[in-house]
Amino acid sequence: MIFSPGPAITPEGDRCLIVRYGSRLDAEISARCLATTRVIERARLPGVLDVVPSFATVAVHYQPSSVSDTPYRTLRAAVAALLESRPFVSVAAAHTVRVPVCYDDAFAMDMAYVASASGLTRRQIIDLHTSDRVTVFALGFAPGLPYIGVHDERFDLPRRATPRTVVPAGSVAIANRQSVIYPNAGPGGWHVIGAVPVPLFDPDKAPHTLLAPGDAVRFVAVTRRKFDALREEVRGH
Repeated sequence: MIFSPGPAITPEGDRCLIVRYGSRLDAEISARCLATTRVIERARLPGVLDVVPSFATVAVHYQPSSVSDTPYRTLRAAVAALLESRPFVSVAAAHTVRVPVCYDDAFAMDMAYVASASGLTRRQIIDLHTSDRVTVFALGFAPGLPYIGVHDERFDLPRRATPRTVVPAGSVAIANRQSVIYPNAGPGGWHVIGAVPVPLFDPDKAPHTLLAPGDAVRFVAVTRRKFDALREEVRGH
């Protein structure tokens, strides 16, 4: 199947263009963004510095002086030609990452709110969160922070009206039918329901991030004892 209907291609400043497939949170659109990223990366177009997929867009960062005298027009035409000539093939996720989560009360500071807002019990929230095979749509906001979805519609909750100034590192939080995992302590406005014992980002390792766009994710519930053991194991390496 050809990329159809064709995406909108627009400038984003004078050193970036955006390939846009819409605005919906949708697994098929995400797959198109990942496929587009691969096509552009493999073409090695002159002047292109980085290609970054997101939920429904792909950002193509470039050095204008390395493209041509009319860099945006030239690069836009080259990208459009690439996408018109390449078939879109929806591929399965590269691999599935099993992510341990402890839903203990010590970590799940918003579990009561989520239960009230969704009409679910704590046990049902955990079962629902671990039953979905979900996809990493994008990394952003902080190094290694994944946006993961799409969850059951019962997790279609708005973000907190007032974000917290500090959310503990490793916190797993939900909103808008998605999960995020905070790699470091920092501000956040999502509803925290658990925590992971493993690091999300390590600049000294390759790859630097535990998760990457396109990965499939299975959240796996673990006890507090197992959580502590896994965290100690990580610290020992």
